[in-house]
Amino acid sequence: MLPIEPPRAFPMKRDHRWNWRRSATSPKFEGLDVAVVGGTGGIGRALARHMAARGAKVTVVGQTFRDAGTPGIAFLQADLSLMREARRAAAALPAERLDLVIFTTGIFAAPERQQTAEGLERDMAVSYLNRLVMLDELAPRLGGQRTGASARPRVFSVGFPGSGQAGTLGNLNAERSYQAMAVHMNTVAGNEMLVLDAARRYPHVRFFGLNPGLIKTSIRDNFLGKGSLRSRVTETLIGWFTPTAEAYAGRIAPLLLAPDLEAHSGALFNRKGEPIVPSPGLTDAHIREFMAESEALIARTGIQPATA
Repeated sequence: MLPIEPPRAFPMKRDHRWNWRRSATSPKFEGLDVAVVGGTGGIGRALARHMAARGAKVTVVGQTFRDAGTPGIAFLQADLSLMREARRAAAALPAERLDLVIFTTGIFAAPERQQTAEGLERDMAVSYLNRLVMLDELAPRLGGQRTGASARPRVFSVGFPGSGQAGTLGNLNAERSYQAMAVHMNTVAGNEMLVLDAARRYPHVRFFGLNPGLIKTSIRDNFLGKGSLRSRVTETLIGWFTPTAEAYAGRIAPLLLAPDLEAHSGALFNRKGEPIVPSPGLTDAHIREFMAESEALIARTGIQPATA
């Protein structure tokens, strides 16, 4: 089986304890300041364009800008495989004015281990660790200069929460052994725990995890080979049976501003925007240990916590 999404042996479970109400009208993003990390392609780009078309001032962070001249969208270039670049980009963002931050960066682990210039396994760096670095810099400052806002600033992390992944400690950098799927599942687990941990760590911000399911994007290029026949066939088949990134953006946009989310920081949502329960095994103790190992791995690159 191709590693195009987390294994489905563990079914996502709907959280029936609560739900949010969709507005009868299209959500208005006018006047909002938004940062989309990874907003130069796929889901991130679709969300950035959707919000900008509805009045938001959007800053996208990434390597290759495809929307120059699009009203409402500005660009901050950064190589998010590098922790020093992630820290620089986060410091450059106007966190104090931001209403929404959306993390969408991600790849799949390659068939053979890849390493960044900072000595990190590439999938861990791109799909998870840069988010931890950026949140450490952004979260303490988020919303500090907003006036008249009816809700606290919100952070949405796009990944595969609720898919039953707890992560495997002791080899997050895949130096002792390497298997592509195992490495990517650690990024999946890490991103879910990032939401749950941040919801407790930063009570002045609201954090949420989004699981879009299978969508046609370029996220699988690193595993399948960019432009390869295998990649083209896989993405064509995915496109036949799954929503486009644009369709997902339109479906999930009302959730981003829903008032009902205010009391549910740490909540996770499936591709329809329905609340789901966290993966089993994510105890407070396990999350603390996973985050500590992640931070120790980042520290190897010379990046220290912003609050240190």
